[in-house]
Amino acid sequence: MSSDAMISTMMKAWRFLYRRGFIEGFGHISARIPDSDQWMITRHSLGPDAHPEDFLVYDLGGRRVSGQGDMPGEYPIHLEILKARPDVGSLVHYHGMYSTAFTTSSRPTLKPIHLMGTLFHDGVPTYHDPRLVSTAERGQALVKALGPHRAVLMRAHGAAITGGTIEEMVAGAFLFEENAHRAVISAQIGEPVWIEDGLAKDAGEELVRTRGPFRRVWALLEADEAAEAAGK
Repeated sequence: MSSDAMISTMMKAWRFLYRRGFIEGFGHISARIPDSDQWMITRHSLGPDAHPEDFLVYDLGGRRVSGQGDMPGEYPIHLEILKARPDVGSLVHYHGMYSTAFTTSSRPTLKPIHLMGTLFHDGVPTYHDPRLVSTAERGQALVKALGPHRAVLMRAHGAAITGGTIEEMVAGAFLFEENAHRAVISAQIGEPVWIEDGLAKDAGEELVRTRGPFRRVWALLEADEAAEAAGK
C-alpha cells in the first residue's frame, strides 16, 4: 500500500469511528507503515474531519518524521504495542461505554456472547491502572496485560483493540463494542449466557479464516462514506 493510499484508508477509518461514536473527543488510531520502522497516528484533539497532515509519522524510537500538531498524550499505548507485537498493523484506543462497564461492575470478564464476539475467544484481559497511559512504563505494563490477545480493557478508562491491518482494526473495534452492548442487554434481562469456550474458539477461528466480518464492516464503512458524500 502506498503512503497516499494508507493515509486515505486511515482517514476513512477515522471518520467511520468518529461518526459511529467511538471517539467523541477522546481516542486515537495508529498504523504501522509497511517495510519500515515508522508508524502514523492521529494528532491530538483531531475532530471528525481528518486531513493528510493530521496524521503524524514517527519511528519506533519515538522520533517524529513528519506531520503537524501535537502527539496524543497516550501515544505510548500505540508505540509500545507496535514495538512489542510485530503482528499488529493497526490499533485504536477509545472509551467504549459498554465494554468499559465490564471493568466497573461485579460482572465477570467480558466474553463472547454473540457470534461476532467470538473473534475475541482467547480472552479479553484487563489492565487495572485507570490512569492515562502517558509514559513508556505504563505503556509497557499495558503491553504485558494485552499479551497475545486481540483486545485489552483498561479499568475505568477504555479499551485498546488491535488488528493486522487498518480494516481489521476498525472491524475489531466495531464488533468488540457490539458484543459488549449485547452482553449488557443480556445482563439487564438476566444472567448473561456466554458462548461455550470450545465453540467460541471454533467459531472465531472460522471467522478469521473467511475474513467475512472484516470485509463486511469495511463495506459498511464504504456505504457510510458514499451516503455522506451524497448528502453534501
